[in-house]
Amino acid sequence: MAHFVVLGAGLGGAIMAYELREAVRKEDTVTVVTKDAKYHFVPSNPWIAVGWRKREDITVDLAPVMKKKGIAFIPVAAERLHPDENRLQLADGQSVSYDYLVIATGPELAFDEIEGFGPEGHTQSICHIDHAEQAREAFDAFCKKPGPIVVGAAQGASCFGPAYEFAFILNTALRRAKIRDQVKMTFVTPEPYVGHLGLDGVGDTKGLLESEMRENDIKWMTSTRIKKVEAGKMTVEEVGDDGQAKPEKELPFSYAMMLPAFRGIKALIGIEGLSNPRGFTIVDKYQRNPKYQNIFAVGVCVAIPPMGPTAVPCGVPKTGFMIESMVTATAQNLGQIVRGQEPSNVGTWNAVCLADFGNGGIAFVAQPQIPPRNVNWSASGKWVHLAKIGFEKYFIRKLRKGKSEPYYEKAAMHMLGIDKLKAVKKG
Repeated sequence: MAHFVVLGAGLGGAIMAYELREAVRKEDTVTVVTKDAKYHFVPSNPWIAVGWRKREDITVDLAPVMKKKGIAFIPVAAERLHPDENRLQLADGQSVSYDYLVIATGPELAFDEIEGFGPEGHTQSICHIDHAEQAREAFDAFCKKPGPIVVGAAQGASCFGPAYEFAFILNTALRRAKIRDQVKMTFVTPEPYVGHLGLDGVGDTKGLLESEMRENDIKWMTSTRIKKVEAGKMTVEEVGDDGQAKPEKELPFSYAMMLPAFRGIKALIGIEGLSNPRGFTIVDKYQRNPKYQNIFAVGVCVAIPPMGPTAVPCGVPKTGFMIESMVTATAQNLGQIVRGQEPSNVGTWNAVCLADFGNGGIAFVAQPQIPPRNVNWSASGKWVHLAKIGFEKYFIRKLRKGKSEPYYEKAAMHMLGIDKLKAVKKG
């Protein structure tokens, strides 16, 4: 028998455990190690921050679900990975040995890379449920005394969709509160143009997002990096295509939400051959680390090079369906390996994204997520908001049931031509 350990239980880690339990042999054991016993549906955090959801609405207690699935569950943070010893050291002093490890940790949030940045500084965040609740308290106070708002992402960020979502959700919330006319909004991003998304755009995301911003009186600054943040003031500089910085500008704000750059967790940083300089795990097309071939990785913790040079650094996002394709490929490959076969499954890395704007939104499909693409499509409309609500309910129900991909979901996606695995050529 073999012992499989999944490190992390977020979007990627939880479904990784479910799929892995089904893909490997009955005699094999699966253990999940995670710092938080409860899963929170991160895509709903923007709604938490304006009071449209509460914590209990988007929370799944994983321990009973894992027990029902026959998966061991250790809610303790990892202290250090020792890949040469096939051992994971935990924060409480215990160690967990493994035959195969799947890293699904998600990122560490690099707020400390900018002075005064983040929830412990002067800007809000929607990256974690705790941050979103703090952002809600700040928003409630803001509504009593409105002023300028700055929303966006910092240099090196790779998750741009939620920043756009939150700007428009704030816009909708302010209109409902009848104070939008008292608020000047500015969107600040390292992207070379609005709608780049770290992907050089998808369909006409540039045109769609610019149009939405104009219609909703949201100004924007692109190719911009944040120098520092002080109480009520953000110092930024725009960078030209030639790489030369323009004079610094000071943006006053009464409320600011800025997404940070990501990096790998401390337990993985500095392991030669496993992690890149930012601490993200290096993998081949089978999601396997080239040096430590019993280690796989899925999700935001995977190292993906940027799309190309930009005036200000932009990372590549790892969207939900892209992560799910990584998970399925990894589970199937490990199932093959323990049965003495060579891995053959490669994730499509297709992207299906719903960006909610509170009363509308933008959807896009990119197959694959990274260009060149076979499908490159985007659209907008009120239906996106309703679709996002439906997806939230559906995905949370899947996690509570311990299901990764019910047959009807797989059939529906296949009918749309959206698959998780690339076709394997025989012979």
